[in-house]
Amino acid sequence: MAAANVENKPRSMTAGARNVLRSNDSASLWNCTLSPGWTQDESEILRKALMKFGIGNWAKIIDSGCLPGKTNAQMNLQLQRLLGQQSTAEFASLHIDPKVIGERNSKIQGPDIKRKNNCIVNTGGKLSREELRQRVLKNKEMYELPESDWKDIELPKTEDPVLLLEAKKEELRHLKQQLEKVQARISQMRKVQPARVEKLQEAVKNEA
Repeated sequence: MAAANVENKPRSMTAGARNVLRSNDSASLWNCTLSPGWTQDESEILRKALMKFGIGNWAKIIDSGCLPGKTNAQMNLQLQRLLGQQSTAEFASLHIDPKVIGERNSKIQGPDIKRKNNCIVNTGGKLSREELRQRVLKNKEMYELPESDWKDIELPKTEDPVLLLEAKKEELRHLKQQLEKVQARISQMRKVQPARVEKLQEAVKNEA
C-alpha cells in the first residue's frame, strides 16, 4: 500500500510544540521589513497582539491600548510585512505567529513569484468563498497556536502622550489648589495667632 501523502508541518512546529519563532530557532534570523512609521518594538508588539487576539481583530488590539495611535490600515500594512504576503484573508481570526508565515514566504522562489515591499503579491484569480474557507481551515490546522500559548500573552499598555499631558496638567492644578488653601490658612493664622505663626516660621528656617 502506498504511503499517504502528508504535507510537512513548518520546521518551527515540532510534535506537540508551539508554532512560534524563538530566538534560539534558526528561522528567527529572518526579520520582516517595517512599514513607514513603525519601529521594531512596535512591530513586535503587533506580532504578540495578533497572536493573542487573532489576525485582523483590530478592534480588540486598539481597545487593549498596546499600540496607541495606530489605525486599522496601518496595522494591516505591517501585518502584510510580518506575513511576507499581501493577502491576509486566509489567516482571518487565527491565533498564529505571523513571523512563521513570513519566514516560510521568504524562502519561496520562482518565475511566477512577484513581490512588493518584500511581500508576495497575489497574481492569481480571486478565491471563491468556499476556497477561502478551506484555506483558513488548512492554515488553522497547520499554524494555529493552542489557547494555552496565547491567552496569557501580556501586552504593554502605552500611555497616550496627549492624555498623559492632560493628566499632568490636572495634577498640577490640584496641587496649586492645595497650595492656595495652605497659604489662606497661614494668612488667617497670622491674623489670629501672629506669635504662633512667627514661631513656626522660625522653626522652618532652622530646619532648612
